[in-house]
Amino acid sequence: MIGECLCGEVKFEIDGALPNLYQCHCSLCRKTTGSTANAATFVSEAHFRWVAGQASIRSFQRLTGYRNDFCSTCGSSVPNKLRDTELMWVPAGLLDEETTSRVAVHLHLNSAAGWEQELPHCQRLDEGPESLKALHETLQ
Repeated sequence: MIGECLCGEVKFEIDGALPNLYQCHCSLCRKTTGSTANAATFVSEAHFRWVAGQASIRSFQRLTGYRNDFCSTCGSSVPNKLRDTELMWVPAGLLDEETTSRVAVHLHLNSAAGWEQELPHCQRLDEGPESLKALHETLQ
């Protein structure tokens, strides 16, 4: 699976099958995307490889630990290592190839925008799971 930012400066590859996706509806993800949610997944660091543009990546981090890495040219959010794990967070919108992966989990629905529609076919978690690793396992 190949992915890249909007301008093509930052590129990466993922080996193997892509796990299912999640959508986070928290206010931080809404602000980062300018939309209802941030669609993403986690992949093992061993299956992730940067192809180009690492020097163009900048990072914003809040005191709470929330982090957003982005391309310094176009501003697209790009993958980043998930805290102290062996996982890479990968924004689904950057993926260039078709996948059979689907949104399997919705997170932080308690802080979802009031104008957002309900999606009855997806699993719902009104609060985030205790650990991001547990979310990763749910998406498998």
